[in-house]
Amino acid sequence: MAKERACRHCHYITTEDCCPICGSRDLSDEWFDLVIITDPEKSMIAKKLGVKVPGKYAVRVR
Repeated sequence: MAKERACRHCHYITTEDCCPICGSRDLSDEWFDLVIITDPEKSMIAKKLGVKVPGKYAVRVR
């Protein structure tokens, strides 16, 4: 299984070499606390994190 890494810019969690949300290649293996957003328009957490696309996000990324 591929290792999940978090984008340092948008915090999206991916197994790819490039973030599918923002296109950044600046990914980190050190991320903490997972949040799964299903409906960003209704979620208060999504609004606080600035999330506009459903998916898995890290709360903290080093």
